[in-house]
Amino acid sequence: MSVLSGKKVLLGISGGIAAYKSPQIVRSLISSGAEVQVIMTPAAKDFVTPLTLSTVSNRPVYDAFTEESHDNPIWNDHVAFGKWADIFLIAPATSNTLSAMVHAKCNNLLIATYLSSTCPVYIAPAMDLDMYAHPANQQNIEQLKKIGKKVLPVGEGFLASGLQGKGRMLEPEEIVSYLSEDIKAQQPLFGKKVMITAGPTYEPIDPVRFIGNHSSGKMGFALAEEALQMGAEVIIISGPTGLTASADIDRFNVTTAQEMYDRVIDLFKDVDIAIAAAAVADFKPHKIESQKIKKDRLMQSITLAPTKDILAEMGSRKRENQYLLGFALETQDEHENALKKLRSKNLDAIVLNSLNDPGAGFSSDHNKITLIHKNEKSISFELKPKTEVAKYILSQILTHHA
Repeated sequence: MSVLSGKKVLLGISGGIAAYKSPQIVRSLISSGAEVQVIMTPAAKDFVTPLTLSTVSNRPVYDAFTEESHDNPIWNDHVAFGKWADIFLIAPATSNTLSAMVHAKCNNLLIATYLSSTCPVYIAPAMDLDMYAHPANQQNIEQLKKIGKKVLPVGEGFLASGLQGKGRMLEPEEIVSYLSEDIKAQQPLFGKKVMITAGPTYEPIDPVRFIGNHSSGKMGFALAEEALQMGAEVIIISGPTGLTASADIDRFNVTTAQEMYDRVIDLFKDVDIAIAAAAVADFKPHKIESQKIKKDRLMQSITLAPTKDILAEMGSRKRENQYLLGFALETQDEHENALKKLRSKNLDAIVLNSLNDPGAGFSSDHNKITLIHKNEKSISFELKPKTEVAKYILSQILTHHA
């Protein structure tokens, strides 16, 4: 999931040759999960058609203050466009458009919408090298930066004039990457590295059979996606599960408790926040049979041995500036057992799940939790989708971890 996912992006296109790249900007934004509404200047239609942009955005494209419907004029509400957007991207921004933005020359729908918007504005200039270098344009760019607008750098290369130099608009993927990185840098977990364990472990009995549990990994993966949205660098260490994670999440797949232990201990020292949401097996077969155990073989018992306690090991290694949160799944004396785990494993907080709560727990898309901090203050959270639970848990971590 990209940080642009769910964002409403207003794309303003002005009349320069770089406008031919705008359909790809729309596609890249939509591929990142954004909704895109296009507004053009009349001159932009000389370089790219509204039909093309409407097709790739799956929305009407607007270029004038009014339009005709059955011979009746309809007002295109620039104020509503400005209030709708989470992000306003103007690409390309020509010299004329930059000047109009600075001097509030409200002579087209794009500028009127810009002047009505209250969301962050990103500007991708596009012009020939001497135009770009001209003191008037540089002054306008500096003025826009001074009032808080984000002016993207320009590219360098061959220009429409045949000259070579600085002034060309960045490529669509570069523009979308710039937006993503800038938005991420403003998020509360930016600069933090978060490690999350998720899913079950499978402890082999023989080459075919194993000891496991019903964990789906959904809670851990929801936490990973939300941490990514909050700007963190995210690592997820996952036991066997069919879930997928965003490409920006660094994923390690493991099978056994020993494999999870090895990976966790290797990475733990470098993270700021660790969340142990995996359902790690407490026991494994003492002996793994090298061949499949036949059905007709009389097998009355399996001797078990304890697995390594990953959470306790993290707690013993935890630095002063690290935050460690564990999970406790209980069926009886829930609160007391969770407190015992919190204290014995040197945790900063623990999330208590109870299998006695209908609709919560393994494989469900919902969860009902109680979060207990190390000061033993507890906060209960009603049954909610795991995506909402993940937001709540991370908000609590932010509150208690500088």
